[in-house]
Amino acid sequence: MNKSLIAATFVCSVVSLPVNASVPATVQVCVSCHGAQGQGLEGVGPKLAGLSSAYMAAQIKLFQSGSRQNPLMQPMAMMLQGDNIQVAADYFASQPVGDISLLYRGDKVAITDPAEKLAYQGDWSRDLPACFSCHGSSAIGAEQFPRLAGQQASYIKSQLEAWQKGTRKGDADNMMANVAGKLTAAEIDQLAQYLASLK
Repeated sequence: MNKSLIAATFVCSVVSLPVNASVPATVQVCVSCHGAQGQGLEGVGPKLAGLSSAYMAAQIKLFQSGSRQNPLMQPMAMMLQGDNIQVAADYFASQPVGDISLLYRGDKVAITDPAEKLAYQGDWSRDLPACFSCHGSSAIGAEQFPRLAGQQASYIKSQLEAWQKGTRKGDADNMMANVAGKLTAAEIDQLAQYLASLK
């Protein structure tokens, strides 16, 4: 079965799911993969709670334009049009997310864990900025820079690989493709596990 047929079958099954009365009608299409409160489902849909409304609205439009490629998400994104994009983004941005202890750059001088070091300090010998430079203290995110703290490790890994392969595009100045392109496979694994552990 090819990916398009799998996606079409999945979309049909999602459309026929029971309605969750606590979720706005516009958002029902997102619930089966991302959960009613945007907590995500491992291996199916990433966490949306904790992401900004502006970021999610932009990502839906990138899926629609093909700048982000995913055989399941692209047809789902097409089901949200006009004002409904903002309704869905606002709904998930308003969902609660757990508090975490903020770790600021400079709090630690000596860092031995290679993933933690990349996240805090980057690697200037390779022109790699620290993850926290854009994604905020403890990677809690800010506006167009998504929250990575507590996100599923498998999702973070898949997105870094997508940036490397060019199946994900659309950020300013191709910034993330440049960053991901300098990471080794081992570093991607380590960063995904480290960022997922920030809770």
